[in-house]
Amino acid sequence: MHPSEEIFCTKSNKLRGKTIVMGITGSVAAVECFATIRELIRHGAKVFPVMSPEAGKIVTHGSLEFASGNVPVTEITGKAEHVSMLGDGSMADLFLIYPATANTISKIAQGIDDTPVTTMATVAMGSGVPTVVAPAMHDSMFRNPAVQRNIRQLKEDGVVILGPHIEDLRAKVVSKEEVMAWVFRFMSKNDLKGKKVLVIGGRSEEPIDSMRMITNRSTGLMAVHIAERAFERGADTELWMGGCSVPLPEYIPLKRFETVDELMRMVRKVDHDVVIVPAALADFTSQKVKKGKIPSGASVKMDLIPVPKVLPAIRSRCKNVIGFKAESGLDREALIERARCRLEEYSLSAVVANDIDVAGKMSSSAVIVTRDDAKDISDTKANVADSILDLCADLL
Repeated sequence: MHPSEEIFCTKSNKLRGKTIVMGITGSVAAVECFATIRELIRHGAKVFPVMSPEAGKIVTHGSLEFASGNVPVTEITGKAEHVSMLGDGSMADLFLIYPATANTISKIAQGIDDTPVTTMATVAMGSGVPTVVAPAMHDSMFRNPAVQRNIRQLKEDGVVILGPHIEDLRAKVVSKEEVMAWVFRFMSKNDLKGKKVLVIGGRSEEPIDSMRMITNRSTGLMAVHIAERAFERGADTELWMGGCSVPLPEYIPLKRFETVDELMRMVRKVDHDVVIVPAALADFTSQKVKKGKIPSGASVKMDLIPVPKVLPAIRSRCKNVIGFKAESGLDREALIERARCRLEEYSLSAVVANDIDVAGKMSSSAVIVTRDDAKDISDTKANVADSILDLCADLL
């Protein structure tokens, strides 16, 4: 058994049956391709590396064979590798150049194919195989007008450009995680393509003084899973996040809020097809916020006042709103009843009711309640996210 087979589908089956040809060029960022190849395999993809001569100065033939389980293509031979891999009726579902240098980008844009990678690109684009390019270079090279023209030309020709991210005068290649998200998006059923999905998550943090706040234990993980899967299923996804303790996807447009009042001001800009709100928002805030820090040990009397309800405000701007109702110590029937009361009170499309006593860090005990049904969707949070988005697809 080749070592690559040991990790095949160990994370998911999302890419099972899919074949990806990965072009690797002579940027120092080529060292990132090893981990990215392995991650693609963990989700079920077969990966075939193709190297430019300059790439061979950065990563070795042997390391890529170990990573992928396939011998890298380093030259086009009488086997016509470019045609068998990416020609009409070929085996490939996607051609990904990761990373792509300024030289390779410019050659492809001008129809020049003098390396295995550029030749593969010529054939892929001519045969309609989706082609994705992830640039990596010094920022001054990326800003070169000729390079910018060539990137625009590739976009006009239907090539998807991922990144780069400008940091410390470097146009850095996108992360492994961002590549995976886009690959999932290309390979998904695209049932949310063209739909604007807003996810509002995390916890509100209502100040007491300049240091302390009223908040809760919400991590924001459910919101991140929903946003990631909405993106992967083709949606134009936006994430509004309060306080959280999980990494946030850099490829999804993000807005932050702290208090319910801040969120209420943001709601004025809602213009989405569906809004999903797993956020854990405060019901009360302090009537007066003390400047500075209340001395330790001091006796404190605090007057709490109710905050505005966010869901009705969102509902006034969007037809399809899915709320959440977290409860503790209720049986299933009582949990569903509470959720249905929330649904009817605010005219929501659905309410996801979850029992916080049963939920784990990576799982959720949840029922999705609509006017006519109550369906148990308890599972990992990632799978719960998909169940919620299945409903969104039906609504839209």
